[in-house]
Amino acid sequence: MNYKNSKFYVENISIGKLTRSFQTPFYCYSKSRLNQNIKNFNKNFEKTKPLICFSVKSNSNSKLLKIIKNNGLGADVVSIGELQKVLKVGFKPNKIVFSGVGKTTSELDFAIKKKILLINVESESELKNIINLSKNKKTVVNVGIRLNPNVNAQTIGKISTGRMQDKFGLTFKDAIKIIDKYKNSNSIRFKCLSVHIGSQILSNVPYQKMIRVVNNFLEKVSVNFEYVDFGGGMGIDYSSNKKTFDFKKLALEIYKFSKRNECKIILEPGRSIIGDTAVLISKVIYIKESPTKDFIILDAGMNDLIRPALYNAKHMIIPAIKSSKKSKKEYDFVGPICETSDRFLKMKKFQKLNEGEIVILKDVGAYGYVLSSNYNVRPMPKEVLVDKSKTQIISKRQSIKDLI
Repeated sequence: MNYKNSKFYVENISIGKLTRSFQTPFYCYSKSRLNQNIKNFNKNFEKTKPLICFSVKSNSNSKLLKIIKNNGLGADVVSIGELQKVLKVGFKPNKIVFSGVGKTTSELDFAIKKKILLINVESESELKNIINLSKNKKTVVNVGIRLNPNVNAQTIGKISTGRMQDKFGLTFKDAIKIIDKYKNSNSIRFKCLSVHIGSQILSNVPYQKMIRVVNNFLEKVSVNFEYVDFGGGMGIDYSSNKKTFDFKKLALEIYKFSKRNECKIILEPGRSIIGDTAVLISKVIYIKESPTKDFIILDAGMNDLIRPALYNAKHMIIPAIKSSKKSKKEYDFVGPICETSDRFLKMKKFQKLNEGEIVILKDVGAYGYVLSSNYNVRPMPKEVLVDKSKTQIISKRQSIKDLI
């Protein structure tokens, strides 16, 4: 995805051609970028050869999941809906990990029936529930124990999951206590130790701290785990400052860890696989100027992309066609939703725009469409996949009739 002769292209198709075919706003994905991201991720960790389980919560479009599955990846799911979807797409049960703090009895029962690789347990109550279900089915269930390592991921607080105040995982002391209490059970097998400290992490320091905690834990625990699941969270550069995550450094740390502890590794990337594969294409409806504030009002809103409103996340906005004419004003790029928080970005010296022109919100592949809604009774946008010079609608735009 880049500019050619001042026009922005997704693979071999210009934004102009796309907007003549599809109503804005819509999500547009690059198949080649997705395949390349998976290839790069595999290459970075080739010495360790981990089981890579894509984090389905980051993007659950079935067509995209099929591409991910065809690249040999597994799936990390957090609900029965996600589990049923990946099974329908064709993911093998022995490559599926079920995580999350609030799995219901019916969800656990379904996962046990499908004989997935493992269920990551987050509390003693959940473990008891699994044991009871296992006894009724006269089977042995593979479980992981999720450890809360009390590590600050140095990310947005709302997506930090490894601190003591976060709801995820068990404390060091409680995890050891539960393992000692249930390690001789005939209904479960402690197959994995799981940790996940957060999302959109750009520093290796939190991972280094996490690995030290896990090493310490493994020295004190009374079972040998076949797997250690380090979760995901590796971030991407949403800005233009080229601050990227050092995958090679993390890969080396994990390789050393796996050799020291003689265990297999599971990783659960989401954003680093899918984040930069998509753009949200939107039209300028109005340009509203006043003595105190100037706005560019788009037809895309927080119902289409809620991350800026929810996390104060910043997605770069670029024009579909580049121009050398710059505006001297500072504009707020906003949507049409009746909320002050329906605001994408404030930008200075953006090129001059006219009403009706097209702009592009970058890097929306992760936690974009999956978090969209029908707020203000607005239809969910279309999703389009570009493969070289071909387009495919991978989810249809809703109509008003669908909503009323």
